[in-house]
Amino acid sequence: MATNSLQSLHHHNSLLRRLSIDSPPYILSSTTLFLKPTSSTTTNPTSLSSITFSLSSSSSSSSSTTATSPTSPSTSETLTYDLLQQHLSAQNFREADEETRRLLIALAGEAAVKRGYVFFSEVQFISETDLRTIDELWRQHSDNRFGYSVQKKVWNKANHDFTNFFIRVGWMKKLDTEVAQYNYRAFPNEFIWELNDDTPVGHLPLTNALRGTQLLSKIFCHPAFDAVEEDEGGIEIAEAGSRNGSSSSNSSSSTSKPLSKSTVFKPDYSF
Repeated sequence: MATNSLQSLHHHNSLLRRLSIDSPPYILSSTTLFLKPTSSTTTNPTSLSSITFSLSSSSSSSSSTTATSPTSPSTSETLTYDLLQQHLSAQNFREADEETRRLLIALAGEAAVKRGYVFFSEVQFISETDLRTIDELWRQHSDNRFGYSVQKKVWNKANHDFTNFFIRVGWMKKLDTEVAQYNYRAFPNEFIWELNDDTPVGHLPLTNALRGTQLLSKIFCHPAFDAVEEDEGGIEIAEAGSRNGSSSSNSSSSTSKPLSKSTVFKPDYSF
């Protein structure tokens, strides 16, 4: 009788040891991941087949969804162009320029918003519809003299040379010196915030080139502007040297001469 009791106790202890070894732990102490039982009901306490486990993060389910979603940014449903249209219709071009910059950052994605500016590699995430909408608003309220598509025409006219482009759109000014010298306009006071006869075509909106010209290039080469023709499209595009701060007396001479190798540029382009 005692032998049977000892055998029963030995069998019970062996079973407990086997369960403690074979059963998976509930907490993975080396990570922030947890094993959680999805069902607490079992019909046989010695069987593990009736218990299933799911791997879940310690963060909320909404965070997990965000982490596994595609990295490409998407346009916010609450993003509107009403404020941009209001500024443009009121000819408040300075405010419209600031709103355009804000819209580009928002459209480029969360990383650009946190950073405060757009990387050239993020332009691809902006939809054609959004870029065309911004461009159409600028053209509509400037008699087709402002906007990205207008700037692309100037860029094409300048043979994709950005120095020439900067001069043509008036982002640089010619200095009154014997040797041809150009200087970037100081932001914001030296830029032109009115639409008049002397305002260079393509002067607005501004795009920061402090980190290089790749951002501008990516905007101009975006599929939204594939249809832009390389001709002037009926818009008078000033040659380099005219409408850039130089007098009318030397404008004609500067248009017929290429930029000198001694041309000096002072890098102050922080808008």
